[in-house]
Amino acid sequence: MQREQQDKLMDEMFSPVNQNILPASIEERLDTYEHRMNLEDEGIDYRIVKEKFLNYRVFTCKMTLAKHTSIAVHALAYSTLARKRAQGRIEYAIDSVHYMNRDDIRLISLKYYNTLAQTNFLHVSDLIYHTPSLEKELQLRAVLTCKAYDLTPIFVVQNIPEGKFSLTLDAKVYEDTKEKLIILSKFS
Repeated sequence: MQREQQDKLMDEMFSPVNQNILPASIEERLDTYEHRMNLEDEGIDYRIVKEKFLNYRVFTCKMTLAKHTSIAVHALAYSTLARKRAQGRIEYAIDSVHYMNRDDIRLISLKYYNTLAQTNFLHVSDLIYHTPSLEKELQLRAVLTCKAYDLTPIFVVQNIPEGKFSLTLDAKVYEDTKEKLIILSKFS
C-alpha cells in the first residue's frame, strides 16, 4: 500500500529472465551486504552511501508480423515506447540501423549487435536469456545514439522484417535510490 501511495514501482519483486543482477534489486542488495560482512570479518573500514539514479525495468517486449507470427525481439536497455505499442514498417536504414516509420523506433540485426557488443549469439532468444551486463548494453546504446540519457526504442531482431509489423514494449524508467559500499582509505 505504501508503494502505491508513493507511486513507486515494487521493483524488488521482479526478476529478469536473463538472471542479470539489476540495479537496486534484491540480488544487488544481497551482494552488497555479503561484501559488507566480508569487510567486517577482515576488519576493513567502509561506509554505505545512498545514490539516486534512473532505473529501468522491462515487463513485456514482443514483435508480431502479419498479426499472427511472433518474432523473438530484445529491447536494448533504456528503450521506451510512449504508448507501449506501435505498428509500422522499416522506412530506411543508415549504417545497419533500420528506422521504423513510427515513434523513432530503430531495429538492428543480431549480427550487427554481435559486431558492436563483441558477442556471438546465434539466436535472439539466446540474447534474451543471456543478456550482457547493463553496463555493456549502455555502452552499445551510446555507440548507436551518440547521446547520453537517450531513451530511443532500439530493438534487436534476428533479421530485419519486411512489410508491416507491430512492437509491444511495456517498460518503465524511474527515479530510484540504491546503496553503494565504499571502502575507506587509511589516509582519509
